[in-house]
Amino acid sequence: MINSQKYPLLSSLDLPEGIKGLSQTALQQLADEVRAYLIEIVPSIGGHFAAGLGTVELTVALHHLYSSPDDKLVWDVGHQAYPHKILTGRAAQLNTIRQLNGLAPFPDRQESIHDAFGVGHSSTSISAALGMQIAFDSTQQQRNAVAIIGDGGMTAGMAFEALNHAGECKANVLVILNDNEMSISPNVGALSSSLTKMISGQALSAMREEGKRVLRMMPEPIWDIAKKAEEHVKGMVLPGTLFEEFGFNYFGPIDGHDIPSLIQTIGNLKKLSGPRLLHITTKKGKGYAPAEAEPVKYHGVGKFDPAVGIPPPTNATPNNPSYSSIFGQWLIDTAEQDSKLMAITPAMMEGSGMVKFAQQFPQQFCDVAIAEQHSVTVAAGMAAEGLKPVVAIYSSFLQRAYDQLIHDVALQNLAVVFAIDRAGLVGPDGGTHSGSYDFSFLRPIPNMIIMAPANENEARLMLNTGYQYDGPSAIRYPRGKGNCTEVTADITETLEIGTAVSLREGNTFAILAFGSMCDIAKTIGEQLNATVVNMRFVKPIDLNTIQSVSERHDIIITLEENVIAGGAGSAIAEALATLPKSKPCDILHIGLPDSNLPHGSREELLTLAGLTEEKILATIKSRFPEQVLAAKPVSQQQKA
Repeated sequence: MINSQKYPLLSSLDLPEGIKGLSQTALQQLADEVRAYLIEIVPSIGGHFAAGLGTVELTVALHHLYSSPDDKLVWDVGHQAYPHKILTGRAAQLNTIRQLNGLAPFPDRQESIHDAFGVGHSSTSISAALGMQIAFDSTQQQRNAVAIIGDGGMTAGMAFEALNHAGECKANVLVILNDNEMSISPNVGALSSSLTKMISGQALSAMREEGKRVLRMMPEPIWDIAKKAEEHVKGMVLPGTLFEEFGFNYFGPIDGHDIPSLIQTIGNLKKLSGPRLLHITTKKGKGYAPAEAEPVKYHGVGKFDPAVGIPPPTNATPNNPSYSSIFGQWLIDTAEQDSKLMAITPAMMEGSGMVKFAQQFPQQFCDVAIAEQHSVTVAAGMAAEGLKPVVAIYSSFLQRAYDQLIHDVALQNLAVVFAIDRAGLVGPDGGTHSGSYDFSFLRPIPNMIIMAPANENEARLMLNTGYQYDGPSAIRYPRGKGNCTEVTADITETLEIGTAVSLREGNTFAILAFGSMCDIAKTIGEQLNATVVNMRFVKPIDLNTIQSVSERHDIIITLEENVIAGGAGSAIAEALATLPKSKPCDILHIGLPDSNLPHGSREELLTLAGLTEEKILATIKSRFPEQVLAAKPVSQQQKA
């Protein structure tokens, strides 16, 4: 339950319908309560923090003016939508967000009728809202679709493709650009705000349209002069000429924290037709001073005391640094020896461990913003002219650049290294961020080598190997840390491409494990007295090892943190089908299921996926009960 004394409006309203009848004074009180509630709840559980603080007033204004779910509020980069969840009847459940069986981290159509469109990645809102508005207009429904894009989402090409289409078809869609100083331009002051409220009114809009109608009757040279004059005058006082060229009527910027201004302006725009874009300026982290000062630091947070803020990191060096930090240090070490290295990221500098590298080698670092497709093709262009590009990208984000990966890199056999972070299950951010498919979608691509490290030291070896390979390469590693306490690999050390390494020898069972599954494979191998192999390479697969294993064992078990369909286990099955074998060999594939896993901790999701020690053993016993019973564990051998 929500504390009614601390949050009287929030706890008493019938949400979101009750917002409509509130006065502007009450709306401001509601906004203050929502912000205070966010500051109380999110630090106590962890989650996306600063972005939601910046959209409180906008969310209040939208639910005051529009009737969800009949009208569709389509949020981009869904971490902006915490206030939306609060104002649509989910405030009491906010303390469960990103937890198993709790609220989803982003808008989710299965969670609420008020979540118009599921979103985890950015720059989809305009396309989705446009599709909805076309559907409404085609059936003569008096309903509205509003796209709220921001936090850098307008930097992606998909957003501009949608703007181009919306302008061409003249859809009655409203786009709200939430510019929080991590987007396209700063606030230009009170003059622009006043001008925007004035030009958004119906009277001036009608006057402008009437003027256009009259001018069209004049000779063409006069009409051209009038159009250019309007463009130049607006361009001097408004930063929206670009959007006008897409066929949008542009309004703004206005203060996105001023509820009366938002109500008046959006209310006016709601009455207009055609494509409209409202540019608002907000402060990411608004209302919580530390988040305002360091919005990146407070973007996604763990638990912390809001009275103190997030404590600074300790100076102690961890015994086992994360995969991301290993990658960042590898970049630095390699760049010190090779000026041709170019590190590229699509707006994931912090998450990919590249901050120190960017500071030390700014001329060899490119943050291309939220533009995954561009990040891959610009890397291809660099490689074509002799540079050594390394693209640091999350597994789920690489999905957005699949055509470029095939067409621009692989078909031309260009030497681009893909450092693929967040492979496998990532936990609280849910299915939109899980790297469940990269083995499957990378394997069919010609010229590509694919590696999966079992630990951080092996990750460094694989980065060296990929960097020295004259063609495209991918190193995929999970979020967080492995079990390696010391990274000793020299910057020049490499692996022989396409070779596996045996971790233990046994009989009956052979477990062929990939990447993050190698540790658990060793534990299970001890219990089953099984041979365990760290396969290391998904492509090219080690045919000699597979041949040898198949000749010496009755059962092969493949183990991977990727979907089974088309994954690393499939590569082994395909190899077995072509290799000569001395005796029949059963095979069992264990990996991620063919279903969408929910959000939750990594440990909880591994349990649901059947990838814990207990679950994997149960799966093996269920398939091969007699062989498991006959297997003689090492402990029993020693006793004998």
